[in-house]
Amino acid sequence: MSIIIILHALLVLVFTLRILLRDDLSPPGRLAWFIVLNALPYVGSLFYFLFGEIDLGNHATKRHDEIFGEINAQASSFMGKSDYCYQCIEQVYQPAFLYGGSINGFHPLDGNIAELMPDSETTLTRMIADIDAATDQVHVLYYIWLTDITGTALAEALMRAAQRGVTCRVLADGLGSRHLIKSVLWQRMKEAGVHLAVALPINNIIYTLITSRIDLRNHRKITVIDSRITYCGSSNSADPEFLVKKKYAPWIDIMLRFKGPVVAQNQLLFASDWMQATGEAFNSIHLATEVFEKGFPAQVMGFGPTERTGAAPQLFSNLFACAQESILLTTPYFVPDTTVLEALCTAAHRGVKVTLIFPKKNDSWIVAAASHSYYRRLLDAGCTIFEHRKGLLHSKILTVDGKVSLIGSSNLDLRSFDLNYENNLLLQDRQLTQAINERQFTYIEGSDEVKLPEVLNWPFYRRISNNVVATLGPIL
Repeated sequence: MSIIIILHALLVLVFTLRILLRDDLSPPGRLAWFIVLNALPYVGSLFYFLFGEIDLGNHATKRHDEIFGEINAQASSFMGKSDYCYQCIEQVYQPAFLYGGSINGFHPLDGNIAELMPDSETTLTRMIADIDAATDQVHVLYYIWLTDITGTALAEALMRAAQRGVTCRVLADGLGSRHLIKSVLWQRMKEAGVHLAVALPINNIIYTLITSRIDLRNHRKITVIDSRITYCGSSNSADPEFLVKKKYAPWIDIMLRFKGPVVAQNQLLFASDWMQATGEAFNSIHLATEVFEKGFPAQVMGFGPTERTGAAPQLFSNLFACAQESILLTTPYFVPDTTVLEALCTAAHRGVKVTLIFPKKNDSWIVAAASHSYYRRLLDAGCTIFEHRKGLLHSKILTVDGKVSLIGSSNLDLRSFDLNYENNLLLQDRQLTQAINERQFTYIEGSDEVKLPEVLNWPFYRRISNNVVATLGPIL
């Protein structure tokens, strides 16, 4: 019995010391792990071993640094310069754009234009038409790629392009697109001459669990065609009916079609992932750009576990701090860290109109519970909260003062902040931002407003469970 007690104490001591030695772990995250280790020492120790640390290994980090060194050396003219920010961005928003440029080295470039796609069907039609017109290269990266109507149509367009001599590169996440990677459609693309690669493969689950984390994923959604056109937004390569989670359908997404210098930056971000996955050199990627006289300034940024820690929440907080009049935020998953929560509440307290739009029914009960735990704090600060009734509102949009927009793959949750590779595009343009706001207003029309009295009347057991989940949020 004494030996068991000693082993038990050693187990808890070893993991406690490991947690205390980590400088990258936030105090709430550290506290959450202490709670789990003390409540469930054996299960907690196993979970910490499997999921406790965000680490792809020294090789991945070193390779990432080498890749961006190579990109900087060969494509600096496409990345922009930090001092140019002062020429093309209104002064009040410059801190956010400057911070965005510090993440990957992509600074604002002027002369971009964009179209907001009206719906998923139009997005697919336009994307396939662009691929069918391609003459040089097509690059595609998705977290989830299904073999449904959308996924098959995109694959067939790529096969047609490859067969007429266009270089097509496809990168799919090893977990999110696992069914495609094992499918006949994947094999057909390979046989047609499409270059295929898997981001963060999980061929050996045991090895992945021991050496890294299975939930470190590439969540990006990037399509670049001939270095002239790029699509950016929240859509995966899947039908709105989203058959793998059809009870939450339809999934409501937003996509924009961009032309201009920012296309090259998205191409470079794709290239960094392709080089990481395949080991290929950068010189196989062709770059070009066109500048539109009445275009707007924009920049690309990528977050991920090999980027600077805290980059995503710090960017969002910078944007909230820049707001003078309004913040309009749509996200399916809202589990903010302290930085983001405080910045939102601070903006509301100083008179900024803060409007938040979430789905009423979430595909993750854990995320829903954690999100609800923040409602009272947000409402007390003066924020307005809407819950969209139909399907799963999957759009990820932030607009500031009707002038600045951030759109891409990032959610406002700890998974996007710490675990996923994400891609986003930040722009300043009143006309486009107002169009994006109008889309968000349509979400509000199909939503119910959450009032403070309603939240105060939630049963005590619901409030307790929400707060318990939120307390453990940093480790979920």
